[in-house]
Amino acid sequence: MSVAVATAIVVADMVGVGVFTSLGFQVKDIPSGFAIMALWTIGGIVALCGVFSYSELGAMFPRSSGEYNFLSRAYHPAFGFVAGFVSATVGFAAPVALAALALGEYGRSIVPDAPPMALGTGIVWIVSLVQLTGVKHSSTFQLISTILKVVLITAFLIAGFVIGTPQPVTFTPQASDIGYIASAPFAIGLVFVMYSFSGWNAATYIIGEMDDAGRSLPRALFTGTLIVLVLYVALNAVFLHTAPIDKLAGQIDVARIAGTYIFGEIGGRIVGAMICIGLISSISAMMWIGPRVMMTMGEDIPALRVFARKSEHGAPAYAILFQLTVATLMLFTRSFEAVLDFIQFSLLFCSFFTVLGVIKLRITRPDLPRPYRAWGYPVTPVIFLLVTLFMMYYLVVERPLQSFFGALIMMSGLLIYVLFRKKDDTASATPSPTAGRT
Repeated sequence: MSVAVATAIVVADMVGVGVFTSLGFQVKDIPSGFAIMALWTIGGIVALCGVFSYSELGAMFPRSSGEYNFLSRAYHPAFGFVAGFVSATVGFAAPVALAALALGEYGRSIVPDAPPMALGTGIVWIVSLVQLTGVKHSSTFQLISTILKVVLITAFLIAGFVIGTPQPVTFTPQASDIGYIASAPFAIGLVFVMYSFSGWNAATYIIGEMDDAGRSLPRALFTGTLIVLVLYVALNAVFLHTAPIDKLAGQIDVARIAGTYIFGEIGGRIVGAMICIGLISSISAMMWIGPRVMMTMGEDIPALRVFARKSEHGAPAYAILFQLTVATLMLFTRSFEAVLDFIQFSLLFCSFFTVLGVIKLRITRPDLPRPYRAWGYPVTPVIFLLVTLFMMYYLVVERPLQSFFGALIMMSGLLIYVLFRKKDDTASATPSPTAGRT
């Protein structure tokens, strides 16, 4: 797999609906163009700090599956299994279901009579069929759909700055901006901005399929995250440049509002089409990288061996079908909304300890070969750890029940690991029926 395809996966996994819906809640308490730009820029810089650490681990341990691989190597296989269990079961299936439902809803702006559930489910199944055809076709589909996504967003940006009516908003720093940036709403806004940046680590789940991972992975993660940082800052600038702040404040469909101010009555349809195409590439990325976690776990754990099997075209067919089944069930039961709330703490917890693992291994295993060393170490890992720790604190305080259930999901993963190990130990200790025969 080329660097271009890996970069496309990073961009596709990151750019979902978050950036098109977050601004309305931010400007409600932070009515400043400069402060909003600073908010999204800081979020991108923190994501890049995570990129540098994950790149070091990925170059050291070039195996697909992300945190499952990294935590297993940095700490203990049990810790890795817990992270892999969350990712392989619901960590990707729930976001796929959410993206599919969002696609169905936005699809109604293009085809008003289209049932959202059927449209979203159909796209997930079509994308999954493409994934089942193998890495070659998946790479082509991913690259084309992501390039189309970026081109459409870029066209929207150009249209906004060229034909949009400028609003009385300034992006240069003002005296009042210091108060906004030092405020509690700014810190809380950063939590949701970081959720919009989640996915910057996407390429670590497919390291095993990359050419020269030691060089390709850092390039893909950095380039993809930097592209998204530029797109996010530019998109929010266009929203503020073209639509009045009082019309955006408290609204969830800020992209549609801005689109209406730019293109008139057809603006909603144009924005809907742009988001739909973008969500197809996001679903494709998640249906690609998610099953690789289950595949790698199947290579290590006999009880999951079936998921390690690949088709003649190199696709982990059983793992893909498993994630497709879970995502479809979540869609029809709408359970993905609750699951997404529950797993946020778990995902942050695993990311925190993954980056902490870079520091741990620098101290305990300085002898390990490091084809890539984290830029800005130890400052960049510490920045990421502090922001992630704040996000976990926010979740525990604001959503204690959801965080508790997230911890329970991790504990259940640990219990399953113990049961699998006990089963494997028993099987290995049981003598073969033919043992001792001559």
